[in-house]
Amino acid sequence: MMSIDGLGETWDTLFGAQPDPPPLLVLITAAVALVVVSTRLPWRVARNAITIAHEGGHALVALLTGRKLRGVRLHSDTSGLTLSAGRPSGPGMILTLLAGYVAPPLVGLAGAWLLGGNRITLLLWVAVVLLLAMLIMIRNAFGVVSLLVTGAVVFAVSWYATPQVQAAFAYTGVWFLLLGGLRPVAELQRLRSRGRMPASDADQLAGLTPFPAFFWVVVFALVNLAALVTGALLLAGPILTDAGLTL
Repeated sequence: MMSIDGLGETWDTLFGAQPDPPPLLVLITAAVALVVVSTRLPWRVARNAITIAHEGGHALVALLTGRKLRGVRLHSDTSGLTLSAGRPSGPGMILTLLAGYVAPPLVGLAGAWLLGGNRITLLLWVAVVLLLAMLIMIRNAFGVVSLLVTGAVVFAVSWYATPQVQAAFAYTGVWFLLLGGLRPVAELQRLRSRGRMPASDADQLAGLTPFPAFFWVVVFALVNLAALVTGALLLAGPILTDAGLTL
């Protein structure tokens, strides 16, 4: 059984601020994330994290808007599916559809905000809790394995790794979410232009609103770009501080 002192130490570790990371670490992790997003094989593997955030966004907003969540599926080809029951039109359905493509950068922005306050360990633990919460919604074997593996990696880093490794892992992950949110939007429009995604989120939004599908693709892109710029400024705090500047 954990003692009062041990509990207090865990609390301080979880909610306390860690030292500022070296500016070079911020730059290196950004470069690593950019390489992963822009190269084929690493992107193919890492894109599962984007899919988890994408489907998690659909699921969360469905619940927040009063829809009944039927379940989430994650597939080995990095696609996913979130099923919910409720009115087939109206604000709840529109917001649920809108949430998917903007979720990864917005999650990254929230992570950048925590890292801006040097809450590195807290960020990792929040990630573990969110992955466990999403596990309850998963309805296929690959999705379960994907979430368990991802959660185990994040937990292992948060529990066993040194503060330097935790910082590198957290910054890389947040940069990846911020940068990785733009590529799926570009892929979406490319596939749509070839007629290969007639039932995409953007096309479904076009069927529920007066605006065409391309309008919603642009909305996805603008929201994700704004999240990237804002998140990058938050993550660049140590660099700006080192240069004698402030946001």
